[in-house]
Amino acid sequence: MAGYPTPHIKAKPEDFAKTVLMPGDPLRSRFIANTFLEDARLVNNVRGVEGYTGMYKGRRVSVMASGMGIPSMAIYSNELYNVFGVENIIRIGSAGAMQPGLRLRDIVVALGASTDSDYAKTFHLPGTFAPVCSYKLLRLATDLLEKSGASYAVGSLLSSDAFYTFEDELPPEMRSTPAWQRMGILAVDMEAAGLYMNAARAGKNALAICTVSDQLVTDEHLSAADRETGFSEMVTLALDMAAELDGEKD
Repeated sequence: MAGYPTPHIKAKPEDFAKTVLMPGDPLRSRFIANTFLEDARLVNNVRGVEGYTGMYKGRRVSVMASGMGIPSMAIYSNELYNVFGVENIIRIGSAGAMQPGLRLRDIVVALGASTDSDYAKTFHLPGTFAPVCSYKLLRLATDLLEKSGASYAVGSLLSSDAFYTFEDELPPEMRSTPAWQRMGILAVDMEAAGLYMNAARAGKNALAICTVSDQLVTDEHLSAADRETGFSEMVTLALDMAAELDGEKD
């Protein structure tokens, strides 16, 4: 890849910590930096996609928005991994629960990410690629979750290209959601699969941690304000992970 700055990130490699938290929303990125980080400074604001680096528990951590959908996540994660030297990306986002046992604000840790996207075709693979997280990050996340007593589930996400599917216009036998549910998919997001593919190609680490913002079975939803600022349990988990990772010996 070309050097820095890129068309999407106006920064230098040393501006980023080795671990970057990636919410979808730039406003959530700003909120995390202002609320949780010490001495946070803005390191990127191209197209309003805000990125910050600061200190958390004495460790250097970055947070930058990914935007919405696999194409946007693919651009930013690719550049962070391959141009700016980032080692770990932790997606912290929202998801719609597809299983009745999940409640609003539960945390879903994505072991794998199925998708209806064609993004994998860009890697010219001779078969079907199964995007999965980095076990190192998964183990760290679940260890911290067990200690915290938080309500969480580990399993597969569906990273969908479409937020509005208009499935209600189709006859029941043609709707895709029940089929994904029968395959045990816990929740739907729009970014994890693209992140996992880029991490695999770059030889880096990735994990998607999502808070249930919508319960698609019971038709319950969090407000827009809750989506922006109400995910503190997930954010704290990711920050604690970043602090642990920064404290490891190279």
